[in-house]
Amino acid sequence: MLEEPANEDTDNMKDVPLKADRSDNAGGVESQLHVDISDALSERDKVKFTVHTKTSLSSFAKPEFSVVRQHEEFIWLHSALEESADYSGFIIPPAPPRPDFDASREKLQKLGEGEGNMTKEEFNKMKQELEQEYLATFKKTVAMHETFLTRLASHPVFREDHNFKVFLEYDQDLSVRGKNRKERLEGLVKSFAKTTDELLLQATQRDVDEFFDHEKSFVIVYHEHIKEATHRADRVTRARKNVADSYIKVSGGLTQLGTVESNQLDRFLHGVAELFERVRKIENRVASDEDLKLSDNLRYYQRDATAVKALLYRRLRLLADYEQANKGLEKARAKNKEVHVAVDVVEAELAQQEACERFEQMSSKAKEELTSFKTRRVAAFKKHLVELSELEIKHSKAQLELLKNSIASLKAAS
Repeated sequence: MLEEPANEDTDNMKDVPLKADRSDNAGGVESQLHVDISDALSERDKVKFTVHTKTSLSSFAKPEFSVVRQHEEFIWLHSALEESADYSGFIIPPAPPRPDFDASREKLQKLGEGEGNMTKEEFNKMKQELEQEYLATFKKTVAMHETFLTRLASHPVFREDHNFKVFLEYDQDLSVRGKNRKERLEGLVKSFAKTTDELLLQATQRDVDEFFDHEKSFVIVYHEHIKEATHRADRVTRARKNVADSYIKVSGGLTQLGTVESNQLDRFLHGVAELFERVRKIENRVASDEDLKLSDNLRYYQRDATAVKALLYRRLRLLADYEQANKGLEKARAKNKEVHVAVDVVEAELAQQEACERFEQMSSKAKEELTSFKTRRVAAFKKHLVELSELEIKHSKAQLELLKNSIASLKAAS
C-alpha cells in the first residue's frame, strides 16, 4: 500500500479490497482441487490475500475453506518446493513477484508537488488516472499470486505436497519471516556458485540424449527472445499510457482556453476537450489490456522459461554425477586388480547404481514436464493473443464511433 499519500485526497487508498481478476496462465486441466484468491486487501506495508479452496480430495479435512496469506508465505511455499529433492525432475512454477507500488507512490507524490501548476480539473483527472493505475497494478499482483496456486493445484504431484496442503488448510499465521541480511548474503553466494556451476556444465558437459540437448538449445534461445519481446511490449504499453496522459493536458488546456473566449467558441472548445477526454479513456483501456494480455503473459513465461532452465541444469548436474560415479567405479576396479581389495568396488558399484537410478528417474519425469511446458505455453499464448485482438478490435470500433459522433457534433456546434 502507499505509505505516504501525496495529499489528503489520496488518503482513501489506504485499504483497497478487490475481487481477484483471474488470468489463466496456468493452462492446467480441471482437477479435484480448485484454488482461487477470492479477495485481497492492500494495507500500508503488505497485501493480504484470501485464498479460497474447494476440493473433493479425502486428504483435506473439509470440502471448502479459506485462509488469509501474505506474500512471504507464497515465497516460503515456492522455496520449499524448489529445495525438495523429490521435485528435482519437475518444473517448479515461478514464484509470484513481490507487490511493488513504488511507481504509483512516486507519481502521486509528484502530482501533489505539482498541484499548484495545474488547473483543478486537470489535477483531478491526473489523480483519477493514477488511482486507476494503482488499482490495475494491484489486480495484476493478485492475478500473479493466484496463477502460482492454480498451477500447483492442477499438477498431479504438487497438489499432494504436504507444505501446499498446510498453506491452503492451516487457518493460522504460518509465522513466515523475511530473510535477514546474513541469510540474503548466503543466498547470494549460493546463487553465484550455482550460476558458475551451471555455466561450467553447459560448457563442458555433453548430453548424449538428443531430446534434452535440443530442449537445452531451444530454451536458451527462447528465453532471450521472450525477454526481448517483453521489453518491447512494455515500451509499447508505456508509450500508450504517455499518450493518454498527454490527452489530459490537452483537454485541460482547451477547457481553460474556452473560459476566456466567446460563448460560441467556448462551446466548441469544450466539445473538443470532451473528445480528448473520451479518447484518453479508450487509449488507457487499450494500454491496460495490452499490459495484461501481452506484457504480463510474456513476463510470466520469461520466468517460467527460467524455471525450465533450472530443471535442465539439475538434470545436467545429475548426469555429471553419474559420469563421475562411472569413473569412480572404473578406478575402483583397476585398483582391485592391483591389490585385490573388493570392498571399494562394491561401494563404487552401489554409488554408480544409485546415481544411474536418480538420473534415469529424473530424465523420465523431466521429459514429461518439458512436453507439457510446450503444450501449455502454446495454448496460453494463443488464448491471450486472441483475447487481446478481440479487445483491440472492440476498442478501435468504439474509438471510430466516438470520432464520427464527435465530428458531427462539432460541425453542428460551429
